[in-house]
Amino acid sequence: MNKVRELHQQAMDLAEQAAIKKLRQDMIGVGKILRCALDLEIEAAQMVAGNLEAEPTRSVLHRSAATLAIECGELQMAEKLIATALAGIPPLDIAEELKDLFIQINLRHYLERRGVQLAEEQLQLLAC
Repeated sequence: MNKVRELHQQAMDLAEQAAIKKLRQDMIGVGKILRCALDLEIEAAQMVAGNLEAEPTRSVLHRSAATLAIECGELQMAEKLIATALAGIPPLDIAEELKDLFIQINLRHYLERRGVQLAEEQLQLLAC
């Protein structure tokens, strides 16, 4: 479990570095840093994916990896991570957050397929 914690901490450190760069509008390398964070978080999540007794760590790592995947534009990867987390036994609050992430990823496409057009502000209100 120490290796999992180490990978997770490295991923979170990189995500924080990327956030600071974004705030400073230093966009060079942000995507690369986030991608490295995503790779580390996926590695950590995969190490506990098969262990349903590792909750809430298991679902937290998958939620974190899914969030990073969304930031990297890897929406299919995010969906897979969310599905893996929900296939376990996540605590209720984390399960709700995972479902919210899934809606965030899919809401726009769902509405468009049904011919519903909303302004960006309206979509943001629905996704919150």
